[in-house]
Amino acid sequence: MLASVGIGAVEVNTHLEKSSYYPGEDVRGMIHIKGGNADQNVDRIYVKLMTEYIREHDDKKFSEDYTIAKIKVSDSLVVKQGDKLQIPFEFPLPLETPLTLSRQPVWLHTGLDIEYAIDPKDRDFIEVTPHPYASVVLDAVSQLGFRFKTATCEHHPRLGRGIPFVQEIEFYPGPEFAGGIRELELIMYLESDRLTVLVEVDRKGKGLSGWLERSFDMDERQSRLILEHNDLKKGPAYVAGIFEDLLKRQMR
Repeated sequence: MLASVGIGAVEVNTHLEKSSYYPGEDVRGMIHIKGGNADQNVDRIYVKLMTEYIREHDDKKFSEDYTIAKIKVSDSLVVKQGDKLQIPFEFPLPLETPLTLSRQPVWLHTGLDIEYAIDPKDRDFIEVTPHPYASVVLDAVSQLGFRFKTATCEHHPRLGRGIPFVQEIEFYPGPEFAGGIRELELIMYLESDRLTVLVEVDRKGKGLSGWLERSFDMDERQSRLILEHNDLKKGPAYVAGIFEDLLKRQMR
């Protein structure tokens, strides 16, 4: 009875091989389970990869948790009194996992399903760094003088490609583009052999025409850029040239 309300019950703790990963990389770890003061039947052990995104409703913004992936680690088992178990797990970090820029949280939620009891849980935050493809793009815009501003995960199921949000990465312009661009925004869609980038430019309109553009939200222009593996392999300088041509066209 005490175990069913969490007193003297099973404990769970997840140890990861490391704390930093990029999308597509294998996440490896060990789940440590310590038996309580009574034998307990565990229906299953699972690991959920989770994050949060911003959703707007009635002109109010709030954060909503989202499970990117759920991995079953074990089927039913009995954790005997005082047992100490170690269960390994491994899974590839999904390509849709957002980067942990601007304190975007990404964590592993480990849980044990125990009927008629409070389920033991553990939460472990990880750092998600850019995939090599994304690193080339970020280095390219940096070479063009753009400076990182912020990154947010916003509710947008139409653009989310199977998930209900996108990660918008925003940049301040450097000297070359400061006269015509207020802000550059990128949304990146990672695939195994390519990177698709949605590029949005917030232009600086001038005079009456610029005022009209801003008044009617016409000062933002979007383009879709598909960078194949061979393009990305040529490095940031080559990709910077592609971006430079695209941005100059959008500023016209």
